[in-house]
Amino acid sequence: MNGICSTPAQVCHERMKETQLNLIIIHPDEMDAENRVVLADGRAWHIRKVLKAELGKQLRVGLLMGPLGTGIVESIDKNSVLLKCVFETEPPPQPAVDLLLAMPRPKVMKRLWAQLAALGVGRIVLVNAEKVEKYYFDSHVLEPEFFNARLVEGLQQARCTHLPEVLVRRRFKPFVEDELDLFFRDSLKLLADPNGRKKPADFFQGLDKPERVLLAVGPEGGWTSYELDKLLSHGFELFGMGPRILRTDTACVGLLSVLAEYLRM
Repeated sequence: MNGICSTPAQVCHERMKETQLNLIIIHPDEMDAENRVVLADGRAWHIRKVLKAELGKQLRVGLLMGPLGTGIVESIDKNSVLLKCVFETEPPPQPAVDLLLAMPRPKVMKRLWAQLAALGVGRIVLVNAEKVEKYYFDSHVLEPEFFNARLVEGLQQARCTHLPEVLVRRRFKPFVEDELDLFFRDSLKLLADPNGRKKPADFFQGLDKPERVLLAVGPEGGWTSYELDKLLSHGFELFGMGPRILRTDTACVGLLSVLAEYLRM
């Protein structure tokens, strides 16, 4: 299971009527040879009803996993919009933070998808843990058709085109022992824990800025001692942001925002 949008573009944009679009995301498969695209889904509705676009109107567009650009309205009717797109030569910078997240309750994960994409996460690994209920992994929120739509929603909010890669791992130990170092060998690995004495700043002072950071966030009940030891043995550094115990979605948003600020410095 991964985050590359293998579902039809129509499905990925089913929620566009519910959100404010700061960028119109276009799937490469939708473009013709002359960089024209016909939109007939929620994006078209948004262009007509919210942006109130007319012929010749220039709109911000982005090619999924590609560059940003401008879409010029060449025709518009009650059902569809035709855009002629001109793209920049290079895509926006790839997000430098990846997230290792103990699978939260499905209703929490449902809220998190768009936020993670908007904040800028390159890869999301949802992993099992002792304090994670097994039925969480049977939820529809882990179906690509579901989460791709919400990831794209977040990208359009934040004006970015990098769709996070999504990995789902139901077994903690095999992932840590067999895949963690393979995927994140050169990353600075940070594990958020209320008992962590170091602060985020401690990892960015007097050192070359790391190219990538892997942030680990545990379940709301916390990692077990075994899980902590396992992660620490694979290069994770403990850090904290105070004694408060936060919900998973609050912790993810807060921690990713803090790390993004240090990576920009």
